[in-house]
Amino acid sequence: MSGTSEQNGQSFEQAVAELEAIIARIESGEVGLEQSIQEYERGVALVKRCREMLERVEQRVVDLTAQMGKKA
Repeated sequence: MSGTSEQNGQSFEQAVAELEAIIARIESGEVGLEQSIQEYERGVALVKRCREMLERVEQRVVDLTAQMGKKA
């Protein structure tokens, strides 16, 4: 369920929303053990994807800030 092409088309906000939904389903007990494990695996993939997106954005901010410093 954690395909790269799925994740690449997903925005940060969508990934966070899906992660929150997964957490709610697991905590509510509405899914069985096997499904909980699958949901957990998907959640781990989403967290990794979100961290990667944040790292790219952080690097872009650093680059832009450095460019602004050179122009001043």
